Amino acid sequence: MFVDEVIVKLFAGPGGDGCTSFRREKCEPMGGPDGGNGGKGASIYFVGDRSLKTLVDLRYHKIIKGEKGINGKGSNKYGHNREDIKIAVPLGTTVTDCDTGLIIADIVHDKEEFCIAKGGRGGRGNKAFATHSDPAPGFSEKGEPGEERIVKCELKMIADVGLIGLPSVGKSTLLSQISGCHPKIAAYHFTTLSPNIGVVKLNNGKTFTMADLPGLIEGASEGIGLGHKFLKHASRTKILAHVVDMGSAEGRDPLEDYDIIDKEVAKYDERLHQKFKIVIANKMDLDGAKENLKLFKKAHPDLKIFEISAATREGLDELLIGLSELLETLPESETYKEEEFESHILYKFKEELPFSISKEGDMWSVNGEKIEKLLKMTRIENDEAAHRFARKLRGMGVDEELERLGAKRGDEVKIMDYIFIFKE
Repeated sequence: MFVDEVIVKLFAGPGGDGCTSFRREKCEPMGGPDGGNGGKGASIYFVGDRSLKTLVDLRYHKIIKGEKGINGKGSNKYGHNREDIKIAVPLGTTVTDCDTGLIIADIVHDKEEFCIAKGGRGGRGNKAFATHSDPAPGFSEKGEPGEERIVKCELKMIADVGLIGLPSVGKSTLLSQISGCHPKIAAYHFTTLSPNIGVVKLNNGKTFTMADLPGLIEGASEGIGLGHKFLKHASRTKILAHVVDMGSAEGRDPLEDYDIIDKEVAKYDERLHQKFKIVIANKMDLDGAKENLKLFKKAHPDLKIFEISAATREGLDELLIGLSELLETLPESETYKEEEFESHILYKFKEELPFSISKEGDMWSVNGEKIEKLLKMTRIENDEAAHRFARKLRGMGVDEELERLGAKRGDEVKIMDYIFIFKE
């Protein structure tokens, strides 16, 4: 089954909790703190795998959860880090954050790894909070929450040449004749229901890849037919090869056929339309093909045209040599603009937004990623930990901002699901 688009929910593992513990030994009843830190939670990575050709595995694993780090223990025992989860995906997979619409990763190389959801760090044990003024802290820290994301995985197959055209113009026959790929071929429209990719090997040892995309029809850019779903697979190609039935085998006009496809590509994506284009004039063995080609060249004098008959193999050697020479002169295909990326190649830590304060009736509401993370990692039922949380808020300027907005002593302040009393 060919699957090229999947939405997946990712839950990276939270960090293990730190431990509150004190050294207890014979003849030393007042031992110092010895609570160990928790281990790191499992991150979730996507890894490029050249052997995969579809996202079908992810279709059956739409929720992926990383394990929580092991909690710390007394006697300075640190919790173990959890092993990261690594999900193999086909080359050409893009990963987009569904909330922001930005691309997290574009995986194009074998064994290339991207961290998609980062596991939480382990919480610190009470030994880590010991200071000269407080040598025996009675609190520890919970593990940091793991990152949660909903992502869209989209496969855009990587090929040097993309074959496009109306149904039944001979794209699949051509691919089967020049590569080891054997797509389904039959005498009816839409025989090809998913992209096929083949490796073309020349006698001089050079190779390139070619993709046969399902046939387009007029209105494809608006969702009519099948081909519009697969035009995205042409976005990585260096050359767009329009296969045209120059023999008018089904009574069609080759000029009109080319114009239909060219307009649909332009409507779908102007960047795709700007790619280097050639025309493969197929079925040149049929009556009337040479006359049609003469009219076609007159209408499009600047187009590079290769004359072939996929059925009889006429002109195939010239086509392959010509494509190979063109590919050597063309730059790598640019699939995305830099501003479409959240990060590029390496994982980029999410910038924690500053806090915001609003008033809901008689209650103040404080929101902010950093504050919420701090609260989740605080054992708020512990007085010492709660006091530390209050000091942190003060250091971040929350108290000062509340006062500026008019908060009075005794006002209620809500952070997440907790209600605090404001003290000036």
